[in-house]
Amino acid sequence: MYKDKKVVVVLPAYNASRTLAKTYSEIPHDLVDEVVLCDDASRDNTFEEAKSLGIKHIIRHEQNRGYGGNQKTLYKKALEIQGDIVIMLHPDYQYTPLLIPSMVNIIGENLYPVVLASRILGKGALKGGMPIYKYWANRFLTLFQNIMVNYKLSEYHTGYRAFSGEVLKSISFDSNSDDFIFDNEMLSQIIYAGFPIAEVTCPTKYFEEASSINVSRSIKYGLGVLRVSILHRLQLWKIIKHPLYIKIKPRKIVSEPVRL
Repeated sequence: MYKDKKVVVVLPAYNASRTLAKTYSEIPHDLVDEVVLCDDASRDNTFEEAKSLGIKHIIRHEQNRGYGGNQKTLYKKALEIQGDIVIMLHPDYQYTPLLIPSMVNIIGENLYPVVLASRILGKGALKGGMPIYKYWANRFLTLFQNIMVNYKLSEYHTGYRAFSGEVLKSISFDSNSDDFIFDNEMLSQIIYAGFPIAEVTCPTKYFEEASSINVSRSIKYGLGVLRVSILHRLQLWKIIKHPLYIKIKPRKIVSEPVRL
C-alpha cells in the first residue's frame, strides 16, 4: 500500500519457470499488496513454480492467447481486485523489479499517471546486450512515432510499465490486439486520451533465459508499429474513427514527458 493506494504487480508469464523465482524474490513485497500471474499455456512448469512461490492470484490460460491476450487478463484482474497502481513486470528477469518503488512513488504522489521504464535513456540498452538491429529499429520506430502521435518519448517498446487504475479504466485496452503490438496500441490510446507519461532509466539484461521475439516477428511488430502510428495521426486529423479510440474521451494533451 502506498498512501492508501493499493499496489498490484502483474506478471505476464510464458515459459518463465527458470527466471520466475528470481524475479519474484526481488519484488518489494512490503510495498506491493498483490501479485497476479497469468500463465499463457506455458510448455514448462511455470504454473507449478508460481504455486510453490505462494503467489496468491494465479490464472492459467488453457490455450495460448498471446502476449496481448495475457495482459488483458491481468489488467482485468488487477481492476477486479481494486488496484490503484498497477505495474506490469516481465517474469523473465530482463527488467529489474528494484525500480518498482520509484515507479509507484511517481504515480502515488499524483505526479504522473503512467510510468515507462526506458532502456534507451542513458546507454544501458547496448551494454545490457540488446542486439544492434533491435536497437536501431527501436530508434527509428520511436522517431517515427514521436512525429506521428505528436509526443516525445525515448522509447515506446519497453515491456516495463506502470499505470494508475484510472488510466486502465479510461482506455479500451480490450479492443487491442492479442499479439505483441498490444503494448504499442495501449500507449497510442493513452497518449490520445491525454494522460501524461513519465520515464525512468532502466537497465536491461539480454540472456538465454530472457524472452525475445525472433527476426520475422520483429519485422511483423515493426510494421504494426508503423500502422498504429499512422492510424493515430488519421484519428487526430478526424479523417477516421478507429475502434482503438472510439470509446476514449480525449483530455488536454501533454506533449512533454518527464524523465528521471
